[in-house]
Amino acid sequence: MKNKETLKIAALAAAGLLLLGAIAAIASGCGGSSSGTNGGGSDNASLTGAGSTFAYPIYTKWLDAYSQVQPNVNMNYQSIGSGAGIQQFTAQTVDWGASDAPMTDVQLAKAPRTVLHIPTVAGAEAITYNVKGVPSKLKLTGQTLADIYLGKIKNWNDPALQADNPGVNFPNEPIITVHRSDGSGTTNIYTSYLSAVSPDWSSKVGHGTDVKWPVGLGGKGSEGVTSQVKQSEGSIGYVELSYAKQNNMHYALMKNKSGNFVEPTLENTKAAIETEVANMPADFRAGSVGDPPGVNAYPISGFTYILVYQDQKDQAKGKALVDFLWWGIHDGQQYAASLDYVAQPPEMVKKVEAQIRKITYGGKSLAPA
Repeated sequence: MKNKETLKIAALAAAGLLLLGAIAAIASGCGGSSSGTNGGGSDNASLTGAGSTFAYPIYTKWLDAYSQVQPNVNMNYQSIGSGAGIQQFTAQTVDWGASDAPMTDVQLAKAPRTVLHIPTVAGAEAITYNVKGVPSKLKLTGQTLADIYLGKIKNWNDPALQADNPGVNFPNEPIITVHRSDGSGTTNIYTSYLSAVSPDWSSKVGHGTDVKWPVGLGGKGSEGVTSQVKQSEGSIGYVELSYAKQNNMHYALMKNKSGNFVEPTLENTKAAIETEVANMPADFRAGSVGDPPGVNAYPISGFTYILVYQDQKDQAKGKALVDFLWWGIHDGQQYAASLDYVAQPPEMVKKVEAQIRKITYGGKSLAPA
């Protein structure tokens, strides 16, 4: 009898041990890190980024795709404009910023720690318009565009517009210019181009994320500019190319430095960006391409950046951010073309890898070796 009871107790104990082992295995499987592109994987973390509306379409796609790769990392992005993104990043109310305009020396001096610029993708800005009877692919020179935004060219039937568009029946209607009302990297790219092609614009207005516009209406974000142009007959504005395409808007061909009227296609944007890559400074703070050389180069183009602090204060968040950036400049590039962005060329990826490796926690790099 004692032997039977002893055997029964032993069997129950063994079963208990097996059950505990199974529970431990399940817990380990649920709580372990999933592997990322860099082969590491991140612990549970929640990160928020804010800034560029220019980059909103690609970052939205990235966050959705990355959630499938790293489901234990919760990423959120707020499309509030580059200027506001830099402000929130500097105030450390978000984990990373996003801007199409590199931070200035003054802005960097206000930051609590060393800031790194991580170029993600490049893109073109489309000059959109809503003019009755004027078809898509209106031809514009940089000088004409600058004079429109300076208020010097006031009507759509102006001789300067007619000269570049023979056969187009322009209406005798006033031109309504639309610009960003908020601090914007998109504005920085646009006004940098106008400054490059028009000495008058350069001396009177200049370039930056927020300038004193001589004339026109303001719209908040690329969404606001898109809405204003669509609703206002006789208007003209500037938005990231994907916004123009998604909203079925007319957009112009721009005359480039080589004298050709070119469309903001991926190929033409890439031609402009290649010049930028060749002359990229060590800290990547390049801004827009201005008016680059090249037979097919579309001039109103530039990189967009994710802003991060070199020294991360939270190890889990820092590692999650680095893993996301590493994924973005590798696997994330496959989504660029479908959203009308230019993916980074291989030589640029190598440079950005070195930049990401500078991100540290406790003096040690958080990136793969």
